[in-house]
Amino acid sequence: MNIRDIAKLSGVGVSTVSRVLNNHPDVKESTRERVMQVIKESNYIPNNSARILKQNNTRNIGIFVKGVFNPFFSEMLNVIGSKINESKYTMILQQNDYGLEEDVDTLKSFIKEKRLQGVICLGGNFVNIDEESFGNIDVPVVLTSVNTEMPNIKDRYSTVGIDNLKSAYDATKHLINLGHKNIAIMLGEKNDLCISWWRYKGYKKALEESNIETNSENMLIGNYDTRTAYNETKSFLKQNKEVTAIFAISDIMAVGVAKAVADCGLKVGKDIAIIGFDGMDISEFYNPGITTMKQPKEAMALKSIELLFALLSGKGEHKHILLDTELIERESCNSIN
Repeated sequence: MNIRDIAKLSGVGVSTVSRVLNNHPDVKESTRERVMQVIKESNYIPNNSARILKQNNTRNIGIFVKGVFNPFFSEMLNVIGSKINESKYTMILQQNDYGLEEDVDTLKSFIKEKRLQGVICLGGNFVNIDEESFGNIDVPVVLTSVNTEMPNIKDRYSTVGIDNLKSAYDATKHLINLGHKNIAIMLGEKNDLCISWWRYKGYKKALEESNIETNSENMLIGNYDTRTAYNETKSFLKQNKEVTAIFAISDIMAVGVAKAVADCGLKVGKDIAIIGFDGMDISEFYNPGITTMKQPKEAMALKSIELLFALLSGKGEHKHILLDTELIERESCNSIN
């Protein structure tokens, strides 16, 4: 059943059915009632996307989220959503999976289909964006918690995030300062050229500056998943008895690492030091508490929506904002000096 079928059964034109669906006033009441009765009897469900496309003055803000079950972004969504609700805009959420392909084409489709006035992208792969790929995006775009280096077109989009390389360097340096030399790292995805890649570069830089050789066998992949991190760590520790510390690039994975350490008969914070990343509540309430590199989630969310509102009003211009991270020390990191 489609809109043409409804029109035929109602004895009216397709345009009349469309006006009824969009609640236009220029339809006779008797005609409106007849069309609505046919719709009810046919159990017809209007295609909202098609209706949105026919609206000329939408006030829709899109939120494009990378990772369907990412609790880090969920906390940011609460902040962004509340600010949008306070405005006269409507938030439209689209969640994307952890695929490694570029997300520009998906973003373009999202903007076109929903007639968006602006978009905030929480995460995503925007590594190779250029003038051509961003050429026909004519609405403000804010990339939040996305690493991208495209200086030639930075006037076409905004960014809000942290220095992932420096933050990972600081986390690794903390372990080195505690006396650890055999330090493993758990990345999110093997071929990820965004967050995982930059944090690995920071980890590697800290080791090299301390004259510690980088060991490819000390690289684990946790897929930003607690269970995967648990299984990978358990297998790893059976084969690598000399490792004294593990740096997990997300707290979600750090919890899986900590549970694996305990289930291998080792003590977190004594036999194996663990440091996570993000500053999630779960790192604080896990026992023992997990040291983490805290990201300013609320500030990132507020900066993102404030920046987008300024661009939408024509009172702002594209900016690239880096916020500071903070090392939160807890019981999971021990000194072996």
